[in-house]
Amino acid sequence: MAEDEVHEAARRDMDGVNSLAYDEAIVAQQDRIQQEIATSNPLVSERQALSVLEAEYAEDDTVYQQKIKDLHRKYSYIRKTRPDGNCFYRAFGFSHLESLLDDTKELQRFKAVAAKSKLDLVSQGFTEFTIEDFHNTFMDLIEMCEKQPCLDELLGAFNDQSVSDYVVVYLRLLTSGFLQREHTFFQHFIEGSRSIKEFCQQEVEPMSKESDHIHIIALAQALDVPVLVEYMDRGEGDTVNHHVFPEGSDPRIFLLYRPGHYDILYK
Repeated sequence: MAEDEVHEAARRDMDGVNSLAYDEAIVAQQDRIQQEIATSNPLVSERQALSVLEAEYAEDDTVYQQKIKDLHRKYSYIRKTRPDGNCFYRAFGFSHLESLLDDTKELQRFKAVAAKSKLDLVSQGFTEFTIEDFHNTFMDLIEMCEKQPCLDELLGAFNDQSVSDYVVVYLRLLTSGFLQREHTFFQHFIEGSRSIKEFCQQEVEPMSKESDHIHIIALAQALDVPVLVEYMDRGEGDTVNHHVFPEGSDPRIFLLYRPGHYDILYK
């Protein structure tokens, strides 16, 4: 090999080493950020006065301060979730189970739907032994609600990482299953040339993947639990826009969306 070729090969090797080191540094930084988020944010917080939002934005940030005032006209409290990419599912799961503590009729309906949901997934081709533990954890929490525990017990379960993550996984599987069952309708919402199955494998089933309209529509319909989402962003106007999923239904869950994150709202 000529000397200049040797030098070029050595340069490429060093570029590869430097690139690998850079990638490892990025991963390490992301891990540190996630650890900081985990230590400073519970998976699901105590209920707090909505006024805590005001302190999160500068006083002269008129866009957000005006929109917080608009939220105050409809809501009094907020319960925050950890910003880990799973916040929509965790907020959905906790908020609805919390509401079941005072609604025996809805609890029994929801329990029947949840019990049947595993068979629906298996009939679609999901492997039973793969999803069974996640389903069992989900059913255990619903059955816990039947015993009318204090709210702190439910909150404690959702702040147990293993329990809470199992619930998130199962809700993701339900979302994926519904999207695939109704693929003819939802295919129109998928960008690019991906199939619904590919979208679910890449954007729905993996943990920490953020959620959008399509995920909310699917989960709300899969469990027949309508959701209202208040969208607080830098869009025009002083008011917060909201959407109900499915459209025209009477929502049982109220969520606040800020770019990339969902929290729970209370009237």
